[in-house]
Amino acid sequence: MTNLAIVYHSGYGHTAKVADHVARGAGSVDGVDVTVLKADDLTSPDSGPWDELAAADGIIFGAPTYMGSASAVFKQFQDATSKVWMAQGWRDKIAAGFTNSGSLAGDKLNTLQQLSVLAGQHGMIWANYGAFPGYNTSKSDYATAWNRAGHMIGLGTQALTDLPADQTPDKADLDTAEDFGKRIAEVTRRWVAGKA
Repeated sequence: MTNLAIVYHSGYGHTAKVADHVARGAGSVDGVDVTVLKADDLTSPDSGPWDELAAADGIIFGAPTYMGSASAVFKQFQDATSKVWMAQGWRDKIAAGFTNSGSLAGDKLNTLQQLSVLAGQHGMIWANYGAFPGYNTSKSDYATAWNRAGHMIGLGTQALTDLPADQTPDKADLDTAEDFGKRIAEVTRRWVAGKA
């Protein structure tokens, strides 16, 4: 069995919704067990479900983009990983990341880079999204296109700022989130099989 963990923060419920869909996609892959954790429960290096992250073969990081970077709660989690870093506890695990913001671009690339640098600090192996941009021709349909903003390094979704989490992100972004979760689960499963 391949163990994949998702650790995320969500301030208003939108990123939690994306995390749920990432988990749904990852869980659709045979032989992959998915654990979803809140960064809120991992802001101290001395308490929280750290053992579940230690047992994971891969970790998907998720955070909303606030003011051009990951949220403060996610940053607290990030800083709390220093004990793991000292022991190189996540070395050679697969890593990936996703973010959500109110704008289509919204400086989400900066957050995805922040997540990839976190993975690099831990000696993890970053898996990008790898999906072709779905909204880049005159024939593209914005309402159904996957990976509309063309993020390659990870997953980026949009939640309209005047709508609650039960209404946004929309179906196309949630379908993209499931596809992303499936890809990272498949990458992690291949990595585990190759190490056996």
